[in-house]
Formats: sequence, C-alpha cells, structure tokens
Amino acid sequence: MLELPAQLKIDYARLVKQRNIPQHSHNAYLKWLRFYLDFCNKYHHDPALRSSLPLFIRKLHEKNQTSRQQKQACHAINVYYGMLNDSIAGKLKQEAIQYKETGQKPPMTLTPEKAAWEQVYTDLNAAIKVRHYSPKTYKSYAGWARKLQYFTHHLAPEKLAGRDVKAFLTHLAVNKKVAASTQNQALNGLVFLFRHILNKELTRLDGIVWAKRTPYIPVVLSRDEIDAILQHLAYPYDLIVKLLYGCGLRLFECLQLRINHLNFDAMILTVHDGKGQKDRTVPMPEAILDELKSHIDRVYNLHQNDLKSGYDGAFMFGAFESKSPRASKEFIWQWLFPAKAVTVVPETDERKRYHLHPTHVQKAIRKGVSKAKITKRATAHTFRHSFASHLLQANYDIRTIQELLGHRDLKTTMMYTHTIKSKTIKEAQSPLDFLP
Repeated sequence: MLELPAQLKIDYARLVKQRNIPQHSHNAYLKWLRFYLDFCNKYHHDPALRSSLPLFIRKLHEKNQTSRQQKQACHAINVYYGMLNDSIAGKLKQEAIQYKETGQKPPMTLTPEKAAWEQVYTDLNAAIKVRHYSPKTYKSYAGWARKLQYFTHHLAPEKLAGRDVKAFLTHLAVNKKVAASTQNQALNGLVFLFRHILNKELTRLDGIVWAKRTPYIPVVLSRDEIDAILQHLAYPYDLIVKLLYGCGLRLFECLQLRINHLNFDAMILTVHDGKGQKDRTVPMPEAILDELKSHIDRVYNLHQNDLKSGYDGAFMFGAFESKSPRASKEFIWQWLFPAKAVTVVPETDERKRYHLHPTHVQKAIRKGVSKAKITKRATAHTFRHSFASHLLQANYDIRTIQELLGHRDLKTTMMYTHTIKSKTIKEAQSPLDFLP
C-alpha cells in the first residue's frame, strides 16, 4: 500500500480542518486519499486529473463499499483536487509519489512532455466517444499509448515516429514474448493514436519482429460438462450461463441486455450494440422460458423498491438519456441482470443502477467449474464456443451459425470446424447418384 509523503499528509490534514470536516472523519479522509493515490499508481492514472475519480469510485463499488463510503471518498478526493489548485500545495504536482517497498517508481513530475501526453489521453477519449466505440476500446488503446509513452521515456508526442513504434512492437515480441493477437492489438491502438490524435500516418514499420501466430482451437465443453457446471451455480449466475450457451452470447452482450430486448411473442432475443456496434437477433431457448419470466418478476419487484427509495434510474447509453430523460426509470429500460447495489454518481449525487459486473459472473463460473471437477480451461466465453460447436455438430449450416454469432467474416466461424470430429467419405461418387 502506498505511503503518503509526510508533507502531503500535513498539508491535506490542514485543508481538511479548514473545510470544517468533523474531527472523527479526518482519519477516514486521509485513508481515502491514500487509497486513491495507490489506485492511480497501480493502474497508471494521473491523480491530478478529475477523470481518474469516477474510475476510483467504480473500483470502490466493485469492492462492495457502501454508498455512504463512496460519497465520503468522493468528497475526500475533491478536497485533494482543490488542494492541487491551492498556491500553498501547488508544488505537489512536481513531487514524487513513490512506493515504500521499492522507491524505484519515477517521480510524477508534470513536465511539458507529460502535460502533452495527458492532453493526448483526453483527446483519445473524445475520439473514442465520438465514434461510439466501447469504453473497453478506450481502455485498451490508452493502455498501449501509455506503454509507448513509458517505453520512449516520455518523449513528446509530436516527436514520435514510426521507428519508435517499430522498436516498441519488436520489444513486445522479443522481450515480452506476447502473443500475436496482443501485438496486433497494440499495432491497431497505435495506428489509431497516430492517425486520429497525432494527425500523421505511421511509416517505416518494415523490419518489425512479429510474434509467431499459432493455430487457435477454442475449448469446447460437452453437454454433460455444461450441465454439471450449472448444478454448481447459484441464481442468477446459472441463468446467465444458460443464456451464454443457449444463445451464443458474449459475456458483455448478456450483461447489457435490458428488459425490452426480450420478445416472448416471437421467442427472439435482440442483441443491441454487440461487438463492432452490430445488432442481431437470436432464438430464445424455450427450455428456460419459465426461468426468464420468473427472473423478470424479481427484477420488477427490485425496480419498484428502487423507485420508492428515490432511485434515479438505470444508466443509459449515448445521448438517449438527454433525449428521453424519463426512460431511465421505466421498467422496460432496466437491466435484465441489475447490479447488487446502486451507484452514486460523484458529479451529480444521483443514485443509479448499473448491470451486474462481469467479474462477479467470472468468479462464479470459476467456482462452478472447479466444483464440477472439469479438467478443461473453461471461462464465460467457452459457453459461446460450445454453442457454435454443438450447432455445427448437429449439421447446422455454418453461415447460419455465423449470423447467430455475429461474425463479420466466415473465416472466424470456420475455426469451429476444428472442434468437432470430422466425418469424411473417401469413396468417390457422383452427386447425380445421391438419393433424393
């Protein structure tokens, strides 16, 4: 855990006292500041930027901190931001924040180069949002940009050239020994950075040492293994897994489902804004129809209790909330798998509900796989692989499977041909002689 520098503790404690914060809360405020700075160091966020605060609050939510604790932490960090703008403590932007164990972390000095990089991340975030890309895309692209920043020793962004990217990508393959897909992801992120943020094209990339691409055969579970895992999953995780397997959904597609995405009359489920911002429909499994209806009744009761307690609605997408401000409180727009607790929005103090966090599902699946004594490396995505493989094994047309999975390229779907036993007929025969 990060130790606060002595001068920082003194200056912050003085400011907390000046803000007339109750004496019994002073230690708690120092604790939140220490947790916040440790979080920023661990995940490479700049503690001086207000954009880091929502990420920290979300981490507290994941750690099951109460709404009151989240609100107190938010206020404690806002006091810190005010301190950074104070003339007495302005020098803290130049001070080193180092780990007690190693003392090797470079000081977070706000040099002109680092200030320019922070502007790059701000512009990158804006460019991602304008294109309606996923927040995960920003996290990935910003992560590779930050690694390039460290690799080039904080070289000014405008001085970056193709040779720097070439050296970085070669470093990933030779020294870090990353997979080919990881190296390719880094390249995509840096191409986006150069083209849309730095306004220049990447050139002179010839001679890069590329990571060796090996054939990938996905892990597939048998139906007996899936049933064994389901027996060790509690509600609602068993229903989530049934949708992952029964509809071939990605985990984030399943968790982002809303009540109005289910059409019980047509028995179809609509996936909105899937990977690549694509929509698609898939058949709803009849075997879990009663479970789904019972689950929706529970969600309805939770929604009614939320409304009675001053609930501000579900988190919405894009500009839809400003276009339809009342929609977030309507039942049809609630998450199919709501989070266990409401989230307090730091900027507005609104109490909103997000969907169930992916880590909760992943943890439950890991426990279920372990208890079922499955000897395969099974994750949430394995159920999607099993969905495609079992359909192919049942002689479904591969293009139909492609549409159900939402694959853009048939080549991606073709990998499932390696997951089932091949049945070949060696004796040559004319198709005219096939039985009608």
